[in-house]
Amino acid sequence: MKKWVVMFSIFFVTSGIVNAQSMGRSYKTALGVKVWDGGGISFKTFVAPNNAMEVIGYFYRNGTRLTGLYEIHGDIADAAGLKWYIGPGAHLGFYNYKGYSGDKVVAGVDGVLGLDYKVNRAPINFSIDWQPSFEFAEGRGFVGSWGGLGIRYAF
Repeated sequence: MKKWVVMFSIFFVTSGIVNAQSMGRSYKTALGVKVWDGGGISFKTFVAPNNAMEVIGYFYRNGTRLTGLYEIHGDIADAAGLKWYIGPGAHLGFYNYKGYSGDKVVAGVDGVLGLDYKVNRAPINFSIDWQPSFEFAEGRGFVGSWGGLGIRYAF
């Protein structure tokens, strides 16, 4: 019985600390979804006060794509909780397109330009961005239709 009391106490104290960290205008880590021409799972974590890494697993009608981004964030004056971000990245796409004979694995380089908003006093984060990319494959090249609206739970 003592073990259960200790475990529940640790759980509630830890939960309070995590919630306290995410209830302001900033956050350390967030997990959620990103939608646009399909949907994806987005995991974002800050590795420095203004630098974050984001990993996105997209799922859409023509396949899947795994993207990694390094994002540099900056404050927007007089807009508490709102930041711009920009950065480089890379991806692997697993596609089934017309014109391809069977499934194709395609590598590419990415960029990202967007806005990130952390809701004050709630563990919710929103983002909207554009992720232009260049894919290295026959019949591919510049692709400007990636990006999306992200909704995440902030830790």
